[in-house]
Amino acid sequence: QVQLVESGGGLVQPGGSLRLSCAASGLILENSAIGWFRQAPGKEREGVSCISKRDGLLYWPDSVKGRFTISRDSAKSTVYLQMDSLKPEDTAVYYCATRGWYCSDSPRSYDYWGKGTQVTVSS
Repeated sequence: QVQLVESGGGLVQPGGSLRLSCAASGLILENSAIGWFRQAPGKEREGVSCISKRDGLLYWPDSVKGRFTISRDSAKSTVYLQMDSLKPEDTAVYYCATRGWYCSDSPRSYDYWGKGTQVTVSS
C-alpha cells in the first residue's frame, strides 16, 4: 500500500527557509512522479513542483521559481522541497502526492496523497 507522509512545516518569518520532507513507502521512488502541492484557505489546491525520472525537475508557479528546490534521496525513499526566501503568500498546507511515471500540475491526476503539513510565513 502506497503511503506518503509529509513533515517539516512550521512557522517562519518572511525571508526565512524551511525544508519539507515527503517519506514514501509502497512504491519505487525512482519510477514514480512525486509532486508537491499547496492549498491556502479559500483557494484551490495548486501544483508547486514535481520530480520524476521522465520529466526531471519541474516548478509551476512563477512565484516559486528560483526560491524552491525539489530533490530526491532514493536511499531514504524521501523527496524534499527546500523553500527559501519565503513570503507570506507561501502560507498554505503543503501536500505531496504520486501518480506514476509522469508529472502533472493537475491535482486530480494524482492517485495517492499525504495528509499535509502546515507552512505559515508571518512576522
